[in-house]
Amino acid sequence: MQGNTQMSQTMNNQGTSQNHGAHEMLDSHELIGNIIGILEQYQLYNQHIQDQELKDILQRQSSFMMEMYNTIVESFQTGQDPQVPTKQYKMEQSNEVIYGMSAGQPKKPKQNINEFSDECFSSFMLGHTKSAGSALAMAGAEMNNPILRRIIADSVPNMIEMSYELFLYQNKKGYYQVPKLNDQDMNVMLNAYTKAPQQNMH
Repeated sequence: MQGNTQMSQTMNNQGTSQNHGAHEMLDSHELIGNIIGILEQYQLYNQHIQDQELKDILQRQSSFMMEMYNTIVESFQTGQDPQVPTKQYKMEQSNEVIYGMSAGQPKKPKQNINEFSDECFSSFMLGHTKSAGSALAMAGAEMNNPILRRIIADSVPNMIEMSYELFLYQNKKGYYQVPKLNDQDMNVMLNAYTKAPQQNMH
């Protein structure tokens, strides 16, 4: 009994900063490293991007992610609510999507960095934000520290919004084309489901 009391006191003295399981510690290190990687890649892309609109998106997203990084690190280290809480990312693209396909030059891997274009950089950025959103969602489901879990969960919609902003930019520029089904096939698929009756669970 005395040993259990001493262990309990030791855990209380360590405070909530030690309130992390091993799985959560490893996932947190991976997530934080992922965000650092994105921020560093964005610095690299910023030197080469030509289009001012894409540069503005990069700088806005980079600034937001830097604050998100600091919030996550603080909560990870202290186990407490951070001084700067999570915020909501607001994109500046309109929600209009251009549908349809037009033929272009067949693509192949670039052999030289000088061949990289704004299409490449915006694709890289989209890949980063999509993978970060997935990683945050997966890790957030298994976090045991409730404050860190909430911050991770609140960050997922922000990564989705950044990804959507980049998709809309690419779509507007013709880099990301959106094919559409013919009307008949579209209607068949739209009407493939019907609502289920509500069941009262007792």
